[in-house]
Amino acid sequence: MRRFVVAEMSMSPALMPGDRLLARKLREPRRGQIVFFPHPHRDDFWLVKRIVGVPGDVVRFVDGELVVEAGSDASEGTLVPPGHMYVLSDRRELTRADSRAFGPVPIRPAYVAVLRYRRGAR
Repeated sequence: MRRFVVAEMSMSPALMPGDRLLARKLREPRRGQIVFFPHPHRDDFWLVKRIVGVPGDVVRFVDGELVVEAGSDASEGTLVPPGHMYVLSDRRELTRADSRAFGPVPIRPAYVAVLRYRRGAR
């Protein structure tokens, strides 16, 4: 288990700055899960995103809308390879620090959120 604290707004309103989360190692990714993983270009910086594509999925954008298909033709999108996942921010207009910029990310050493404590909640 590991603890994380949200520092920015890219996952709002699901997660807000100051939210604290308890997470466990991710074993098998599922679409919709919120995950933490090291930034692909900065090992000392962790990101929090939502899984939208799992191994074997093809992820693409059509007229700005996300389209995810299992086992589709990868010539018109990004094929998520084995051992990887495609992750996006909930508030995509706030950042491009997700799979749109750096492609699918490794499942290991990612963590999946299991419990959230909202700062200021009683």
